[in-house]
Amino acid sequence: MAKALLKPILTELVPMVPNNILKSFFHNSPAANGKIKFILQGIDLSKKTLKPLPLPKTGGRGPDGRIWNHRCGGGAKQRYRQVDFVRTAEKNGPAVLERVMSVLYDPCRTADIAVVAGQEQKRYIIATENMKPGDIIKTSTEIPLVPIQAKEGDAHPLGALPLGTVVHNVEMYPGEGGKYARAAGTCAIILRKVQDTCILKLPSKRELVVSKLCMATVGRVSNVDHNKEHIGSPSRARWFGIRPKSGLWHRKTGYAGRKIREKKVCIVGKKKAPEPATYKFTL
Repeated sequence: MAKALLKPILTELVPMVPNNILKSFFHNSPAANGKIKFILQGIDLSKKTLKPLPLPKTGGRGPDGRIWNHRCGGGAKQRYRQVDFVRTAEKNGPAVLERVMSVLYDPCRTADIAVVAGQEQKRYIIATENMKPGDIIKTSTEIPLVPIQAKEGDAHPLGALPLGTVVHNVEMYPGEGGKYARAAGTCAIILRKVQDTCILKLPSKRELVVSKLCMATVGRVSNVDHNKEHIGSPSRARWFGIRPKSGLWHRKTGYAGRKIREKKVCIVGKKKAPEPATYKFTL
């Protein structure tokens, strides 16, 4: 009788749980197929908070339990900070002012993050290169006829900024939140404007066409020298959750895989012998 009463209750509770806190098991033994495991119990990711949330390790596995990334696994424990990538204000309204409270290290991303306070709330945002505590940053959605000279850390629509402006945290669609140029030291450059669109140059040298209404933050992302950091040892790479490559592809002794052979000598400047003259006779 008790089992019969519990069945309809469980079927109503499971769909109410967000998909990002469930892990399903497939392609396993028949007993494990279809099982669901709760990863983050009692945590709602839809509510913004400054509290670092526990982040489970995936080990490079996807939702089906199979390995999707063979170079991912292990590493030190990390806690997730909910960074807000949306910089917006009321349309045709006053600009939103926020004060930078602190600049912090985030273990889940290469760039630093900043705690800003404004409009009776605090949140995390991506820190710029020269951002420091006490700075006042502004967010405006107005597009004037004459391009403005914005300072670093301010957020404006792309149509309000002059050509050549360095921006980051660029939206793909208006109001969706920043998607491009969010890693450490990256930035995008406004190349030209065509009608109601702007053409940007991304860090990958690729050109992107977006609407003039898309928001972007002025300046370059913090932690510029991240690409110059040297890990130092394979054991330290494991602390960051980076697994080693397969031993088959090691090129140290030639024990496994392709044998190591000396490179051929490259001769530069040797003139090629002229080809002999040939004559063709037909009878």
